[in-house]
Order: sequence, then C-alpha cells, then structure tokens
Amino acid sequence: MIDVPSPLPDVMPLPAELVHLETLAGKARDYARSARAVNTRRAYAADWRHYVRWCVRRGLPELPAEPQRIGLYIAELAADTRLAVASIERRLSGLAWMFRQHGQPLDRANPHVREVLAGIRKTHGRPPAVKEALLAHDIVAMTERLERNLRGLRDRAILLVGFAGGLRRSEIVGLDHGPLETEDGRGWVETLKDGLVLHINGKSGWREVEIGPGSSALTCPVQALATWMELGRIVHGPVFRPISRAGKVLAQRLSDRHVARLVQNTAMAAGIRGDLPEGERRRRFAGHSLRSGLATAAQAEERFVQHHLGHATVGMTRRYQQRRDRFRINLTRAAGL
Repeated sequence: MIDVPSPLPDVMPLPAELVHLETLAGKARDYARSARAVNTRRAYAADWRHYVRWCVRRGLPELPAEPQRIGLYIAELAADTRLAVASIERRLSGLAWMFRQHGQPLDRANPHVREVLAGIRKTHGRPPAVKEALLAHDIVAMTERLERNLRGLRDRAILLVGFAGGLRRSEIVGLDHGPLETEDGRGWVETLKDGLVLHINGKSGWREVEIGPGSSALTCPVQALATWMELGRIVHGPVFRPISRAGKVLAQRLSDRHVARLVQNTAMAAGIRGDLPEGERRRRFAGHSLRSGLATAAQAEERFVQHHLGHATVGMTRRYQQRRDRFRINLTRAAGL
C-alpha cells in the first residue's frame, strides 16, 4: 500500500513572532489613521482620486511622486478650475500625505513644485474669505426662530454651546456624554456646580473649555445643554444626535454639516445682515461664525481668548476678532511720537 501524504491546510499558521508583528502593524495603521481627523482623511482621499483621474486622462502614471508631474498638475488646477490658492495648497497637502502612505514621499521643496506654487500664490492669491462673526444678540435672535420642540431644544443647545465655547463645528458634534464612550468622539462634557468643562481633542491637542452660566435662563448655554440632555435622554455616547420625523432621538452622531446649515438658516430667518443680497448673506454664515463671534465679542485679554479657542498663536486669534479695537495699544505714541 502506498502512503499518500495528507493535503496541506489552506492557510499555514504563521510563526508566533510574525503574528505579533502583524498585530503591531495593525495597531500602527490604526494610530496613523487617527492622526488625521475623519473629515481630513475624507478630503485627502478625494484629492487623490482627482489626481489619479487627471493622470489617467493624460496617460501618466500616478506613482512615483515625480515633482515635475505635480507641478504640471497644480498649474492646471490654477489655470483651468480657478480654485482658491488655499484649496490648491490643501490638495497638495493631501497628495503629499497619500504619497507617503504609498512609500513615495513628495519633495515639496523641489523647484518644480516650490516655484510653481509660489507663482500661483503671486498670481491668484487673495485675502482669505472670512465668515461673518455672530455676536451675542445675533445668537439670541437666532434661537428665538427655533421651534418649541425637541429638535428646537437640541439646536438651541448647539448654537449657545458652540458660541460660548468658541467651538469648531466638528468639536460641537464630536462631544460625548462622558469620557471614552465612543471611538469617534472628539471630547466629552463634565458638568460641575458652577458650569461646564468641555474636554476637547482639537487640532492642537487636548484642551479644557470652561463655559459658565448665562445671565438668564433663555441665553444660558449650561441650562440649554442640560435641558436637551435630559429631554433627549442622553445618558451615554454622542451628545448631539439626529431626530427622526416621528420625533425619536436616534443613536448615531449628528453630522457636522448640520451645524453649518443651522447657522445659515437661523441667521437668514433672524434677518442678520439684511442689507446684503440673499445669496451673499447665506455665503457669509457658517459654523465658524460661532467661533469668530465669541472671539470678537469676548471682553477679555487676548491670551484668555487664545487659550479658550485653542490657538497656537495670538495672531490666529486676532484673525478671528473681526471688530476688535485695533488701535487700543498705540505703539507710535508709546515710542514717543
């Protein structure tokens, strides 16, 4: 009788050390993904798809990261689509990140990239578009336009907390009821006797945002958030959530696009900047109008506002202060003239 060897298994077991390395590699990939916000990764992926399509149309390979090819690409972006310079720079950052993921770093200092980008800045550069700052009386007028129902209570809390906290729209919807409750959370709420402490994981790392009570129940962000969380039965997970047509609070997190639409719609309904054409008015308002409004309205030293907003420099804070007293400190007179 002839011995027939048994067939090999479909998958050979990996040695223990290789299994360990594969696990570490998976963790490393997870950490690398978490280094960029979800919206940033989504934008970078869209940038890469646009670049790949451009290469396909011209019969060019997308890899390796050839600086001359990238120079041609951004030159065509500037000449044909008339994108804002900031958008072109953002796309270039997205491509650089994607090239690194493919093990093909892009040399942005190469003259084919550096000089073309400098020429684009000089030719097409213009001051950045600034969203209208919403001040306290604007926020009050906007909240008065909300319906007296569960959806209105949620949106009222979004406007008041977003303004008082000087938060980005992603930071507003990224709030959780408590720490470590979700994987996609950007922070959590701590309720104290004298107010709220928001623990925010922003662009510059973790920071604490203190929100004190307002001067009345109608304008108090602390009370607005407490009312929404109580009536919305928010005891775990995302604080701000979608509400179904039947009035049921859903489990998932609210999209940050809702904040932008909410600010635009309520500002329009409240008649803010009614001196402008309707299309221009709508373009003036976005989620950043809350953040810019707090920076503009707060009567406090700049260093406190800077810390509250999580800015790395006071220069960035001043860009948000649209109606500040620019000449309160007069260095001309201080110097003796």
